Amino acid sequence: MHLGLTALVVDDYDEAIEFFTGPLGFELIEDSPALTSRDGRPKRWVVVRPPGGQTGLLLAKADDPAEQAVIGQQAAGRVAFFLQADDFDAAYHRMASSGVQFAGMPRTEPYGKVVVFLDIAGNKWDLLGPA
Repeated sequence: MHLGLTALVVDDYDEAIEFFTGPLGFELIEDSPALTSRDGRPKRWVVVRPPGGQTGLLLAKADDPAEQAVIGQQAAGRVAFFLQADDFDAAYHRMASSGVQFAGMPRTEPYGKVVVFLDIAGNKWDLLGPA
């Protein structure tokens, strides 16, 4: 078994795709028409993931006020996602030069290098790399 997808609630499919495939360098795995399970309205099935990764993100456009309310707060303000980079410095500089917002400066911890960044919706992520 492995974790295939995790949903990330977003406000706009195309803006989210641009963020993840641009500054983060993810691959767009799928972008297909779909229907909501609630009332049959058109949606899209959008999956992105890091190159070579097994687990992807299902970019799920918010449908109603309850879903809108969690955009950017999927983990109640805590770091929700952990992006591991083999070359931390290169990833950090690529992301910074692409306008990714960081919540501090990179630091070294016993487990490696780390810096918190915000995704397009405002969710917190850790960029992690070897020490």
